Amino acid sequence: MPPVPLAVLDLVPISSGSDAPTALRNTVELARAAEEFGYRRYWLAEHHLNPGVAGSAPALVIQAVAQATREIRVGSGAVLLGHQTPLSVVEQFGILDALYPGRIDLGVGRSGRPRGTPPVAQAAERGGTFTDEGLYLPPKFTGFARLLRSPRFRLQLSLLQQPGAQTPAYDEQIDDILALFAGTYRDEDGVEAHATPGDGADVDVWILGSSAGESAEVAGARGLPFGANYHVSPGTVVEAVEAYRAAFRPSAVLSEPYVAVSADVVVAPDDETARRLAAGYAPWVRSIRSAEGAITFPTPEEAARHEWTDEDRELVADRVDTQFAGAPETVTEQLDVLQRATGADELLITTITHDHADRLRSYELLAQAWFKRA
Repeated sequence: MPPVPLAVLDLVPISSGSDAPTALRNTVELARAAEEFGYRRYWLAEHHLNPGVAGSAPALVIQAVAQATREIRVGSGAVLLGHQTPLSVVEQFGILDALYPGRIDLGVGRSGRPRGTPPVAQAAERGGTFTDEGLYLPPKFTGFARLLRSPRFRLQLSLLQQPGAQTPAYDEQIDDILALFAGTYRDEDGVEAHATPGDGADVDVWILGSSAGESAEVAGARGLPFGANYHVSPGTVVEAVEAYRAAFRPSAVLSEPYVAVSADVVVAPDDETARRLAAGYAPWVRSIRSAEGAITFPTPEEAARHEWTDEDRELVADRVDTQFAGAPETVTEQLDVLQRATGADELLITTITHDHADRLRSYELLAQAWFKRA
Protein backbone atom coordinates (compact mmCIF):
# COMPACT_ATOMS: atom_id res chain seq x y z
CA MET A 1 0.00 0.00 0.00
CA PRO A 2 1.55 3.37 -0.98
CA PRO A 3 2.23 5.90 1.78
CA VAL A 4 -0.19 8.78 2.20
CA PRO A 5 0.79 12.10 0.58
CA LEU A 6 2.92 14.66 2.37
CA ALA A 7 2.27 18.40 2.44
CA VAL A 8 4.09 21.43 3.86
CA LEU A 9 2.88 23.89 6.48
CA ASP A 10 5.15 26.94 6.48
CA LEU A 11 5.04 29.54 9.25
CA VAL A 12 7.61 31.70 7.38
CA PRO A 13 9.97 31.64 10.38
CA ILE A 14 12.60 34.32 10.91
CA SER A 15 15.91 33.06 12.26
CA SER A 16 17.96 34.95 14.82
CA GLY A 17 20.27 37.37 13.05
CA SER A 18 18.02 37.40 9.98
CA ASP A 19 14.96 39.40 8.88
CA ALA A 20 11.51 39.14 7.34
CA PRO A 21 12.54 39.72 3.70
CA THR A 22 15.03 36.85 3.96
CA ALA A 23 12.39 34.61 5.53
CA LEU A 24 9.98 35.33 2.68
CA ARG A 25 12.62 34.61 0.06
CA ASN A 26 13.42 31.37 1.89
CA THR A 27 9.74 30.41 1.74
CA VAL A 28 9.67 30.83 -2.03
CA GLU A 29 12.84 28.75 -2.38
CA LEU A 30 11.47 26.03 -0.09
CA ALA A 31 8.21 25.90 -2.03
CA ARG A 32 10.05 25.32 -5.29
CA ALA A 33 12.06 22.56 -3.63
CA ALA A 34 8.97 20.98 -2.03
CA GLU A 35 7.36 20.70 -5.44
CA GLU A 36 10.43 18.93 -6.77
CA PHE A 37 10.55 16.64 -3.72
CA GLY A 38 6.98 15.46 -4.35
CA TYR A 39 4.93 17.24 -1.66
CA ARG A 40 1.26 17.56 -2.60
CA ARG A 41 0.48 21.02 -1.25
CA TYR A 42 2.16 24.02 0.36
CA TRP A 43 0.26 25.93 3.03
CA LEU A 44 1.05 29.24 4.70
CA ALA A 45 0.01 30.05 8.26
CA GLU A 46 -1.35 33.35 9.59
CA HIS A 47 0.33 34.95 12.61
CA HIS A 48 0.41 38.55 13.80
CA LEU A 49 2.71 40.67 15.99
CA ASN A 50 5.31 37.92 16.27
CA PRO A 51 8.94 39.02 15.81
CA GLY A 52 9.87 35.48 14.74
CA VAL A 53 7.39 34.83 11.92
CA ALA A 54 6.71 36.75 8.71
CA GLY A 55 3.51 35.05 7.52
CA SER A 56 1.03 37.75 8.53
CA ALA A 57 -0.87 37.89 5.21
CA PRO A 58 -1.34 34.37 3.78
CA ALA A 59 -3.00 35.47 0.53
CA LEU A 60 0.00 37.60 -0.40
CA VAL A 61 2.51 34.87 0.39
CA ILE A 62 0.35 32.32 -1.46
CA GLN A 63 0.55 34.53 -4.55
CA ALA A 64 4.35 34.62 -4.35
CA VAL A 65 4.57 30.84 -3.88
CA ALA A 66 2.08 30.04 -6.64
CA GLN A 67 3.94 32.33 -9.03
CA ALA A 68 7.24 30.57 -8.26
CA THR A 69 5.88 27.02 -8.68
CA ARG A 70 4.07 25.09 -11.41
CA GLU A 71 1.66 22.43 -10.15
CA ILE A 72 1.79 22.07 -6.36
CA ARG A 73 -1.40 23.16 -4.60
CA VAL A 74 -0.92 26.32 -2.52
CA GLY A 75 -3.11 27.54 0.30
CA SER A 76 -3.64 28.86 3.80
CA GLY A 77 -3.21 26.98 7.00
CA ALA A 78 -5.22 28.90 8.12
CA VAL A 79 -6.91 32.23 7.41
CA LEU A 80 -8.35 33.35 10.75
CA LEU A 81 -11.98 34.37 10.29
CA GLY A 82 -12.07 36.56 13.36
CA HIS A 83 -9.91 39.06 11.46
CA GLN A 84 -11.72 39.23 8.12
CA THR A 85 -15.20 39.03 6.66
CA PRO A 86 -16.27 36.09 4.49
CA LEU A 87 -16.56 38.39 1.48
CA SER A 88 -13.01 39.71 1.82
CA VAL A 89 -11.66 36.16 2.10
CA VAL A 90 -13.62 34.94 -0.94
CA GLU A 91 -12.50 37.91 -3.02
CA GLN A 92 -8.83 37.36 -2.10
CA PHE A 93 -8.92 33.67 -2.88
CA GLY A 94 -11.05 34.28 -5.94
CA ILE A 95 -8.25 36.46 -7.29
CA LEU A 96 -5.72 33.74 -6.50
CA ASP A 97 -7.83 31.13 -8.30
CA ALA A 98 -8.22 33.43 -11.31
CA LEU A 99 -4.43 33.75 -11.54
CA TYR A 100 -3.56 30.14 -10.65
CA PRO A 101 -6.69 28.12 -11.51
CA GLY A 102 -7.24 24.76 -9.88
CA ARG A 103 -4.31 25.09 -7.47
CA ILE A 104 -5.65 27.08 -4.51
CA ASP A 105 -6.72 25.79 -1.07
CA LEU A 106 -8.51 27.97 1.46
CA GLY A 107 -7.87 26.60 4.93
CA VAL A 108 -9.87 28.52 7.54
CA GLY A 109 -9.76 28.59 11.29
CA ARG A 110 -11.34 30.45 14.16
CA SER A 111 -9.52 33.13 16.13
CA GLY A 112 -10.06 34.63 19.54
CA ARG A 113 -10.94 32.62 22.62
CA PRO A 114 -11.95 29.09 21.60
CA ARG A 115 -15.38 28.07 22.84
CA GLY A 116 -15.00 25.99 25.99
CA THR A 117 -11.44 27.05 26.83
CA PRO A 118 -11.07 26.69 30.59
CA PRO A 119 -10.28 30.00 32.34
CA VAL A 120 -7.13 28.62 33.90
CA ALA A 121 -3.58 29.79 33.30
CA GLN A 122 -1.54 26.67 33.71
CA ALA A 123 0.54 24.26 31.66
CA ALA A 124 -0.27 20.69 30.82
CA GLU A 125 -0.83 18.22 33.60
CA ARG A 126 1.75 15.53 34.03
CA GLY A 127 1.31 12.13 32.44
CA GLY A 128 -0.19 11.19 29.10
CA THR A 129 -1.33 8.11 27.25
CA PHE A 130 -0.44 6.04 24.20
CA THR A 131 -2.85 4.89 21.53
CA ASP A 132 -2.94 1.22 20.53
CA GLU A 133 -0.70 2.13 17.60
CA GLY A 134 1.88 3.65 19.95
CA LEU A 135 1.21 7.38 19.36
CA TYR A 136 1.95 9.49 22.42
CA LEU A 137 -0.92 11.74 23.46
CA PRO A 138 0.27 14.16 26.15
CA PRO A 139 -2.17 15.72 28.60
CA LYS A 140 -4.28 18.49 27.12
CA PHE A 141 -2.64 21.89 27.30
CA THR A 142 -4.78 24.17 29.46
CA GLY A 143 -2.77 27.38 29.31
CA PHE A 144 -4.58 29.04 26.41
CA ALA A 145 -6.49 31.30 28.80
CA ARG A 146 -3.18 32.85 29.83
CA LEU A 147 -2.49 33.78 26.22
CA LEU A 148 -5.96 35.18 25.64
CA ARG A 149 -5.77 37.38 28.76
CA SER A 150 -2.37 38.84 27.89
CA PRO A 151 -2.01 42.55 27.04
CA ARG A 152 -0.31 41.55 23.80
CA PHE A 153 -3.31 39.50 22.69
CA ARG A 154 -5.70 42.35 23.50
CA LEU A 155 -3.50 44.70 21.49
CA GLN A 156 -3.53 42.28 18.56
CA LEU A 157 -7.33 42.17 18.57
CA SER A 158 -7.58 45.95 18.75
CA LEU A 159 -5.30 46.30 15.73
CA LEU A 160 -6.95 43.56 13.67
CA GLN A 161 -10.60 44.48 14.27
CA GLN A 162 -12.56 47.69 13.87
CA PRO A 163 -13.76 49.21 17.18
CA GLY A 164 -16.91 47.49 18.35
CA ALA A 165 -16.75 44.80 15.67
CA GLN A 166 -18.44 41.51 16.55
CA THR A 167 -17.34 38.27 14.92
CA PRO A 168 -20.36 36.26 13.67
CA ALA A 169 -20.85 32.62 14.61
CA TYR A 170 -18.25 30.42 12.97
CA ASP A 171 -20.73 28.14 11.22
CA GLU A 172 -22.45 31.18 9.72
CA GLN A 173 -19.13 32.47 8.40
CA ILE A 174 -18.38 29.14 6.76
CA ASP A 175 -21.84 29.01 5.20
CA ASP A 176 -21.34 32.53 3.83
CA ILE A 177 -17.98 31.57 2.31
CA LEU A 178 -19.44 28.47 0.67
CA ALA A 179 -22.43 30.40 -0.66
CA LEU A 180 -20.26 33.19 -2.06
CA PHE A 181 -18.02 30.71 -3.85
CA ALA A 182 -21.10 28.87 -5.19
CA GLY A 183 -22.81 32.08 -6.31
CA THR A 184 -25.87 31.34 -4.17
CA TYR A 185 -25.52 33.96 -1.43
CA ARG A 186 -28.65 35.82 -0.37
CA ASP A 187 -29.26 37.85 2.74
CA GLU A 188 -32.31 37.53 4.98
CA ASP A 189 -34.25 39.82 2.63
CA GLY A 190 -33.38 37.71 -0.40
CA VAL A 191 -30.87 40.20 -1.84
CA GLU A 192 -28.12 38.47 -3.81
CA ALA A 193 -24.38 39.15 -3.53
CA HIS A 194 -21.75 37.97 -6.01
CA ALA A 195 -18.01 38.17 -5.32
CA THR A 196 -15.88 39.26 -8.26
CA PRO A 197 -13.59 37.35 -8.50
CA GLY A 198 -14.77 34.52 -6.27
CA ASP A 199 -18.17 33.56 -7.62
CA GLY A 200 -17.65 30.09 -9.12
CA ALA A 201 -13.96 29.90 -8.16
CA ASP A 202 -12.38 26.43 -8.08
CA VAL A 203 -11.04 26.77 -4.52
CA ASP A 204 -10.90 23.82 -2.11
CA VAL A 205 -12.20 24.90 1.30
CA TRP A 206 -10.71 23.19 4.37
CA ILE A 207 -11.52 23.59 8.07
CA LEU A 208 -8.62 23.44 10.52
CA GLY A 209 -9.09 22.62 14.19
CA SER A 210 -7.32 21.44 17.32
CA SER A 211 -10.04 19.70 19.31
CA ALA A 212 -13.39 17.91 19.22
CA GLY A 213 -15.18 21.23 19.12
CA GLU A 214 -16.94 23.53 16.71
CA SER A 215 -14.37 23.36 13.90
CA ALA A 216 -14.50 19.56 13.69
CA GLU A 217 -18.30 19.58 13.83
CA VAL A 218 -18.68 22.28 11.18
CA ALA A 219 -16.24 20.54 8.83
CA GLY A 220 -18.01 17.21 9.21
CA ALA A 221 -21.55 18.54 8.94
CA ARG A 222 -20.73 20.36 5.70
CA GLY A 223 -18.75 17.52 4.17
CA LEU A 224 -15.49 19.47 3.98
CA PRO A 225 -11.93 18.20 4.44
CA PHE A 226 -10.49 18.69 7.92
CA GLY A 227 -6.99 19.54 9.14
CA ALA A 228 -6.19 18.31 12.67
CA ASN A 229 -3.31 19.95 14.51
CA TYR A 230 -1.06 17.45 16.24
CA HIS A 231 1.68 20.09 16.09
CA VAL A 232 -0.43 22.63 18.03
CA SER A 233 -2.49 20.48 20.40
CA PRO A 234 -1.13 16.92 20.34
CA GLY A 235 -3.19 15.79 23.30
CA THR A 236 -6.49 16.32 21.46
CA VAL A 237 -5.70 15.18 17.91
CA VAL A 238 -7.43 11.79 18.12
CA GLU A 239 -10.61 13.19 19.63
CA ALA A 240 -10.61 15.92 16.98
CA VAL A 241 -10.55 13.51 14.04
CA GLU A 242 -13.07 11.23 15.74
CA ALA A 243 -15.47 14.15 16.24
CA TYR A 244 -15.04 15.18 12.61
CA ARG A 245 -15.78 11.69 11.33
CA ALA A 246 -18.77 11.34 13.64
CA ALA A 247 -20.22 14.60 12.33
CA PHE A 248 -19.43 13.92 8.68
CA ARG A 249 -22.19 14.06 6.09
CA PRO A 250 -21.45 13.43 2.40
CA SER A 251 -21.45 16.53 0.21
CA ALA A 252 -20.78 17.60 -3.35
CA VAL A 253 -17.16 17.98 -2.24
CA LEU A 254 -16.56 14.68 -0.45
CA SER A 255 -18.37 11.36 -0.31
CA GLU A 256 -16.41 10.33 2.80
CA PRO A 257 -14.21 12.07 5.39
CA TYR A 258 -10.77 13.36 4.44
CA VAL A 259 -8.26 14.30 7.13
CA ALA A 260 -4.82 15.90 7.05
CA VAL A 261 -2.84 15.76 10.30
CA SER A 262 0.05 18.10 11.06
CA ALA A 263 3.33 17.30 12.82
CA ASP A 264 6.49 19.16 13.81
CA VAL A 265 9.42 17.41 12.15
CA VAL A 266 13.19 17.80 11.85
CA VAL A 267 15.13 15.27 9.78
CA ALA A 268 18.92 15.02 9.47
CA PRO A 269 21.31 12.27 8.42
CA ASP A 270 21.37 10.91 11.98
CA ASP A 271 19.37 11.22 15.19
CA GLU A 272 21.98 13.21 17.08
CA THR A 273 22.29 15.86 14.37
CA ALA A 274 18.51 16.16 14.08
CA ARG A 275 18.11 16.67 17.81
CA ARG A 276 20.80 19.37 17.73
CA LEU A 277 19.09 21.18 14.84
CA ALA A 278 15.78 21.00 16.72
CA ALA A 279 17.20 22.48 19.92
CA GLY A 280 15.74 25.92 19.26
CA TYR A 281 12.21 24.56 19.23
CA ALA A 282 11.69 24.51 23.02
CA PRO A 283 12.60 28.18 23.68
CA TRP A 284 10.66 29.17 20.56
CA VAL A 285 7.50 27.42 21.83
CA ARG A 286 8.05 28.90 25.28
CA SER A 287 8.07 32.41 23.83
CA ILE A 288 4.69 31.79 22.19
CA ARG A 289 3.01 30.15 25.16
CA SER A 290 4.26 32.72 27.63
CA ALA A 291 2.41 35.38 25.57
CA GLU A 292 5.61 37.16 24.61
CA GLY A 293 5.22 36.43 20.90
CA ALA A 294 7.38 34.09 18.85
CA ILE A 295 11.05 34.95 19.12
CA THR A 296 13.35 34.71 16.14
CA PHE A 297 14.34 31.06 15.91
CA PRO A 298 17.56 30.51 17.89
CA THR A 299 20.70 28.65 16.89
CA PRO A 300 21.47 25.43 18.78
CA GLU A 301 24.13 27.36 20.69
CA GLU A 302 21.69 30.10 21.65
CA ALA A 303 19.15 27.50 22.72
CA ALA A 304 21.74 25.81 24.94
CA ARG A 305 22.23 29.08 26.84
CA HIS A 306 18.53 29.40 27.62
CA GLU A 307 17.79 29.30 31.35
CA TRP A 308 14.88 27.04 32.22
CA THR A 309 12.56 26.89 35.22
CA ASP A 310 10.33 23.94 36.05
CA GLU A 311 7.35 26.05 34.98
CA ASP A 312 9.01 26.69 31.61
CA ARG A 313 9.58 22.99 31.06
CA GLU A 314 5.97 22.15 31.88
CA LEU A 315 4.80 24.93 29.57
CA VAL A 316 6.41 23.31 26.51
CA ALA A 317 6.52 19.62 27.48
CA ASP A 318 3.63 18.42 25.32
CA ARG A 319 5.05 20.10 22.21
CA VAL A 320 8.66 19.06 22.77
CA ASP A 321 7.69 15.47 23.59
CA THR A 322 5.71 15.15 20.35
CA GLN A 323 8.19 16.71 17.94
CA PHE A 324 9.63 14.12 15.55
CA ALA A 325 13.36 14.76 15.27
CA GLY A 326 15.74 12.14 13.95
CA ALA A 327 17.23 10.30 11.02
CA PRO A 328 14.94 9.62 8.03
CA GLU A 329 14.15 6.08 9.20
CA THR A 330 13.38 7.28 12.73
CA VAL A 331 10.98 9.98 11.60
CA THR A 332 9.20 7.93 8.96
CA GLU A 333 8.44 5.31 11.61
CA GLN A 334 7.04 8.01 13.91
CA LEU A 335 4.95 9.53 11.13
CA ASP A 336 3.66 6.10 10.23
CA VAL A 337 2.44 5.68 13.80
CA LEU A 338 0.76 9.11 13.65
CA GLN A 339 -0.92 8.22 10.37
CA ARG A 340 -2.23 4.89 11.63
CA ALA A 341 -3.41 6.28 14.97
CA THR A 342 -5.39 9.09 13.33
CA GLY A 343 -6.29 7.44 10.03
CA ALA A 344 -4.85 10.50 8.30
CA ASP A 345 -5.31 10.67 4.54
CA GLU A 346 -2.44 13.12 4.33
CA LEU A 347 0.34 14.38 6.63
CA LEU A 348 1.11 18.08 6.92
CA ILE A 349 4.75 18.65 7.83
CA THR A 350 6.04 21.78 9.54
CA THR A 351 9.79 22.10 10.01
CA ILE A 352 11.79 24.93 11.54
CA THR A 353 15.55 25.05 11.91
CA HIS A 354 17.81 28.04 12.31
CA ASP A 355 19.67 27.53 9.04
CA HIS A 356 17.61 27.51 5.87
CA ALA A 357 19.85 24.87 4.27
CA ASP A 358 19.11 22.47 7.13
CA ARG A 359 15.39 23.07 6.70
CA LEU A 360 15.55 22.37 2.98
CA ARG A 361 17.56 19.23 3.62
CA SER A 362 15.07 18.03 6.25
CA TYR A 363 12.19 18.17 3.79
CA GLU A 364 14.30 16.47 1.13
CA LEU A 365 15.45 13.62 3.37
CA LEU A 366 11.91 13.03 4.63
CA ALA A 367 10.45 12.90 1.12
CA GLN A 368 13.14 10.50 -0.08
CA ALA A 369 12.58 8.14 2.84
CA TRP A 370 8.78 8.39 2.82
CA PHE A 371 8.12 7.94 -0.87
CA LYS A 372 10.64 5.17 -1.47
CA ARG A 373 8.30 2.88 0.50
CA ALA A 374 5.71 3.05 -2.31
